[in-house]
Amino acid sequence: MLKNFDDEYRKKYNLKYLCGIDEAGRGPLAGPVVAASVIFHQDTFIDGVNDSKKVTIKNREKLFEKIIESCVCYSIGIVDVEKIEEINILQSALLAMKNSVESLELSPEIILIDGNKLFQCNLPKEAIVKGDSKSFSIAAASILAKVTRDRIMRELHEKYPEYNWIKNKGYGTREHINAIHKYGVTEIHRKSFLKKIL
Repeated sequence: MLKNFDDEYRKKYNLKYLCGIDEAGRGPLAGPVVAASVIFHQDTFIDGVNDSKKVTIKNREKLFEKIIESCVCYSIGIVDVEKIEEINILQSALLAMKNSVESLELSPEIILIDGNKLFQCNLPKEAIVKGDSKSFSIAAASILAKVTRDRIMRELHEKYPEYNWIKNKGYGTREHINAIHKYGVTEIHRKSFLKKIL
């Protein structure tokens, strides 16, 4: 059970405020990378929270609202395409995570970060490989990040409907790649990701 993972950390280090962090949008050809940080009370549990990739779109939207209502605090960090092109996608993902945790109303006693990389920050932190399928807090953060990014891509779809971002969310589907060949590249595209395609 995901919550047990977090509880073991709380118990081991005698913690009150544990923070889970995850990001969404490292792989797409277009759009920002988004990270979320979230802190829960120890006794909070939300049924259905899991790695965002294992949750349906409809349930993610419902869980997003439940997470926001139930958490102690949360924060979102967004790094745009311009910055991704300047510092690369890995550094941008780490920057989005750093920004999200630094914007929290409370300072957590430990940060559990999905993946195997850490960002610069003075708080105790640990990278958890496949953390979004192990930790309740990281899984919740993965849903906040994914839903936020999907909403951004839906808005961008209104401006550029020919790329069908409402469906592919900027990922390199055949339809999206065909649209790039047909309509060209927008300022929302990550040019460094398109070298092989173009």
